[in-house]
Amino acid sequence: MINKKVNTVQDALQGIENGMTIMLGGFGLCGIPENSIAELVKKENKDLTCISNNAGVDDFGLGLLLQKRQIKKMISSYVGENAEFERQMLSGELEVDLIPQGTLAERCRAAQAGIPAFFTPAGYGTEVAEGKEVREFNGKMHVMEHAFKADFAIVKAWKGDEAGNLIFKGTARNFNPCMAGAAKITIAEVEELLPAGSLDPNEIHTPGILVNRIFQGVNYEKRIEQRTVRKIF
Repeated sequence: MINKKVNTVQDALQGIENGMTIMLGGFGLCGIPENSIAELVKKENKDLTCISNNAGVDDFGLGLLLQKRQIKKMISSYVGENAEFERQMLSGELEVDLIPQGTLAERCRAAQAGIPAFFTPAGYGTEVAEGKEVREFNGKMHVMEHAFKADFAIVKAWKGDEAGNLIFKGTARNFNPCMAGAAKITIAEVEELLPAGSLDPNEIHTPGILVNRIFQGVNYEKRIEQRTVRKIF
């Protein structure tokens, strides 16, 4: 069995260079690869194209890369709670490709499965469809979308083993599973890293064959994007 373990986040992110396209798992602040994002900030890579559901918040998640002007283009489904993302987009400082959330997930999954393109009704008749091939299926118009082409995919899991098998917990099982294996190199950071064979095969969400490097992260903050409280009487 191939051992995918690397000892540090620095080892895991070797090969990431300026101008590359990187997928990053997570939804809001849930299930994001915190250690890897922090290391990308330290590495000061520039002109990155980031594929992610959103860009976190101003002072956390991908918002940290936006603050440092390390991202040239964001491919995502919504701006979210990030005021800096909105400001850079409206000012023209940041190139942004906003696409329907389901299409974003499917373009990741298509890349993972080796499917070059697919047709979807989402976006037909809107700016999303401009310049794209359109076909009719069963009386309904569909837009052709291409699978993503990324250099690296960085995902975050709850548990993993040294063979790269992953288990995600709760809502963190969002874009992470469909991004694993959807790029030339997939990096997984996990909260708990176990010896190969320690995980119950019936509980594994992503098989190790889709992962190239895996490491155990530290000091996860797991922030809450919007905290809602109520009075206790």
